[in-house]
Amino acid sequence: KLCGYLNKLGIKGPIKTWKSRWFFYDENKCHLLYYRTAQDINPLGFIDLSSANFDCKVENGEGVFEIRTPSRVFTLKAISKQAMMYWLQQLQMRRWEFCNAQSRFPSIVALKLHEGAKVQWNSVFLTCFCVLVCFYTDVVDNEDFLPPVKTPTEAVGLKAASLPAPQTSTALQNISLKHPWTEIQNTVYNICGSKQLWGNNGSIFSFSEFQEHPENPDEEQEAEEGTPEDGRMEPRLNWVRKARWMNSGFPGFPEELSRERNPMDKVSVLQQQILTLTEEVKSQKELVKLLHKALEAAQQEKRVSSMYLTAAGDKDRLELVRHKVRQIADLTSRLEALEQEKKELEQILTLKDRHIQELKEHVQLLMEKNHAKQEVIMALTEQKARELSDPLQEANTITAETLYKQQEEIEHLKDDIDAYKTQNQFLNSEIHQVTRLWTSVAENEKALLMKCACLQARNCQMESKYLTVLRKLQEAVPGLPSSHAELVRNLIQEALQWDVKEEAEQDFNLNAVSEYDEYGFMTVPDYEVEDWKLLAKIQALEIKSNNLRSQQVVEKPLRDRWNSVGELSPSAELKSLIRSGIPVEHRQRVWRWIVSQHCSHLPDQYQRLLRQSKSTEHPACRQIELDLPRTLTNNKHFSSPTSQLIPKLRRVLLAFSWHNPAIGYCQGLNRLAAVALLVLEDEESAFWCLVHIVENLMPADYYSDTLITSQVDQRVFKDFLSDKLPRLMAHFEQYGIDVSLITFNWFLVAFVDSLVSDILLRVWDAFLYEGTKVIFRYALAIFKYNEEEILRIHDSVEIYQYLRFFTRMIMDGRKLMNIAFNDLNPFPMKLLRNRRSMHREELEAELCELEQIKAAYVKERAEQGP
Repeated sequence: KLCGYLNKLGIKGPIKTWKSRWFFYDENKCHLLYYRTAQDINPLGFIDLSSANFDCKVENGEGVFEIRTPSRVFTLKAISKQAMMYWLQQLQMRRWEFCNAQSRFPSIVALKLHEGAKVQWNSVFLTCFCVLVCFYTDVVDNEDFLPPVKTPTEAVGLKAASLPAPQTSTALQNISLKHPWTEIQNTVYNICGSKQLWGNNGSIFSFSEFQEHPENPDEEQEAEEGTPEDGRMEPRLNWVRKARWMNSGFPGFPEELSRERNPMDKVSVLQQQILTLTEEVKSQKELVKLLHKALEAAQQEKRVSSMYLTAAGDKDRLELVRHKVRQIADLTSRLEALEQEKKELEQILTLKDRHIQELKEHVQLLMEKNHAKQEVIMALTEQKARELSDPLQEANTITAETLYKQQEEIEHLKDDIDAYKTQNQFLNSEIHQVTRLWTSVAENEKALLMKCACLQARNCQMESKYLTVLRKLQEAVPGLPSSHAELVRNLIQEALQWDVKEEAEQDFNLNAVSEYDEYGFMTVPDYEVEDWKLLAKIQALEIKSNNLRSQQVVEKPLRDRWNSVGELSPSAELKSLIRSGIPVEHRQRVWRWIVSQHCSHLPDQYQRLLRQSKSTEHPACRQIELDLPRTLTNNKHFSSPTSQLIPKLRRVLLAFSWHNPAIGYCQGLNRLAAVALLVLEDEESAFWCLVHIVENLMPADYYSDTLITSQVDQRVFKDFLSDKLPRLMAHFEQYGIDVSLITFNWFLVAFVDSLVSDILLRVWDAFLYEGTKVIFRYALAIFKYNEEEILRIHDSVEIYQYLRFFTRMIMDGRKLMNIAFNDLNPFPMKLLRNRRSMHREELEAELCELEQIKAAYVKERAEQGP
């Protein structure tokens, strides 16, 4: 049993008193109970060790140590240093056993610690740990930071209960005035119980096996008399210090000092030792301070995590999170105030530096003035030294007076060094154990966060399915009874009133869906039609579910792979990475590299084109001005006429119209240039990206007046659609659906304004690197993605209505990418070029025939006359 008498420091206002208490460890609750005597039945209080840390400071005195809990600091004192170290080691071991035994944590979401706090703790801990490893390589072996302390049986254990309690100066001093009822209960119990139990063995405990006297009663008596309360510890400490001084191996001590011929040499040796020991003490103190900071940071992290894990319900955990948010806001305001104060202090420091410079000049003058006086003083000193008759006797007198003081100072310094080394070893073991506990909590937190993400994703899917059912019921309202139709309308109204942002603020949200993404696109469209507003809710839930599911499984490994990519060079691995999607932080760099690989431009060419557009108005200026307000209306950077990117877009389009007079400007180029501006930011880079798309990626005449190549691609796409999706193409032919009415715009602007922003940019990543074949792949994948839904519609009008917005319903970009590049059978670029050539000949022949028919008709009308 871990029990025994300790002195506990009690503070009553300015008065501090030591009171003797019987301490007993409760292993079931990890509490350290304390009583007035060992015979009391009711404790005066307890100390919770499960979230406490321990410390022993040399400056507090011998045998004094502290137990720090989240609410209070307990200062205790053992009868000796050995007893103190025994208590500390045992308390550490019991705390570890209790924390390690709690293998099951409650199934709650762990609190996510502040990033700035984690970085600060990691830096402090690593610094302290590296210093300790370097300083105590010869002491620390695995986890044995301190050798096991022998159990002091005279002060700890059940045997100590049979010994009389240490007496204080007065009988009333040991009584606890804070717990009067407990004192009365214990006194009555002792009086009543003594009549029955004193006759048996003299105590309420059975200590028959511990009634033997100690082997050396003199040592026990000496230990009791040496306690700090009676004031008789100083002679014993002096005797111990003298014994250590006699046994020390420093040169200059009695045996070796006697061998020195000159007493001045003895003084210099002792002074050198004093300097060495003083520097060592300073280093030990600095190390202790670092260990204290690291220990407090580790305990604070452990305490916060424990509070969150032990919270009773969601409201308590939410309150903890809100409390941390308030603390962060408070610290932010304090940081701003401190930064302002820092600026003011820097200004004051500048003035002080100027003043110091002036003072230095003044001091230089004074030093020159005093130089002459110093020469006179030196001359007088030398004359006085020559007048001394016996300088050796003078030195012996000085040595005799200072030798004893220096030796005693060395004694004290050596004692301090030993104490600091012991304290450092203990703090090292404390940090190591607290770190293990914190690591265990962090691993459990990570597992709970992943579990919470899966649950949230599942919840979003359930809500999405629920809203989808409501939408289908809404479409079937004419066939429902009136009562059911009213219920459906109420449920839809309730779903529309629910706000995603308010829900995210009220609940613990791992990955909230923001209103705009990194490039300014609206993540959830704002539909004006009531039916489409419900559709927007469904899309928001689908986006949130996909983000939660792919964050750890897909996005994080992909980012790690991109972070490991150094200099870019064409390869199969880079092609695979680009198809998977480029992360936001790497997209601008990769796009610039792709454009630079295909466009070699002069440095001043863009500026020359801008000057030309200012001096001469291009015929396409009017059409460009008309299209600017209609560019990317779902993006906050282009939705307003006063947006900063509107002038940049105008300059890019005007420069391109002068760069390529054959095309000039075509509707659709504004959206291509706008996407390039959003990613590349620099307008000159966006200009060359537009040049790369029009002149390198797209075939010739794609943006000409006749758009002949664009029409050819629509015929080629219908061929691929018949080959890859024959059932769907037959369904379109059955109801007379011309898919080119929908897909023509896809090819002309590379899906801009058709797909959600996240999927759109992934398509553009592969499109810029591989070319137009990517557009064919994704167009086929879009129809494959929604094939079953389209086949269930058996009305041409409804099919056209569905095809108008069905691309906006695609939320799973990973699934669409797998369909485009894996599920559909690949087709080589050679096949695409052959089919383009074949359909171009057919289209040109048809256009020629139309021109002939038109000419014959005009000739016939002319012959008939008016």
